[in-house]
Amino acid sequence: MSHYLPKPNPKPKLQPSATERVRARMFALSRWENEGGMPLPPIAADRPFQREAEADQLRIRVIALENLVIALLADATQDQRTLALDMADHISPRPGYIAHPMTLRAAEAMRSLRTRADRFRPVKHT
Repeated sequence: MSHYLPKPNPKPKLQPSATERVRARMFALSRWENEGGMPLPPIAADRPFQREAEADQLRIRVIALENLVIALLADATQDQRTLALDMADHISPRPGYIAHPMTLRAAEAMRSLRTRADRFRPVKHT
């Protein structure tokens, strides 16, 4: 009588090197940057209830994501917290470009999230 035994994984999964993680992050951010300026598809005006419900769902999701980011930043390393500020600076207008109000507000919101996370940082006792 044979019993089914799962086969052990012959190769353990290795963590990617820091260089690979940075390359993957930069690739993801470059796609995000290109897609971030795409206009939203028009919402049909003949369905106001659905439009309101969709807007409410988006607001709920944004609130949830903001609070999740605050929680993650509160326990993040100093390098990760610095990266959050660096990203806010990255999306800020570059010299010679016109400042778009939404981009300015997004960068300020990112800085605000990091500041709000400071309130929840664990206290280190010396």
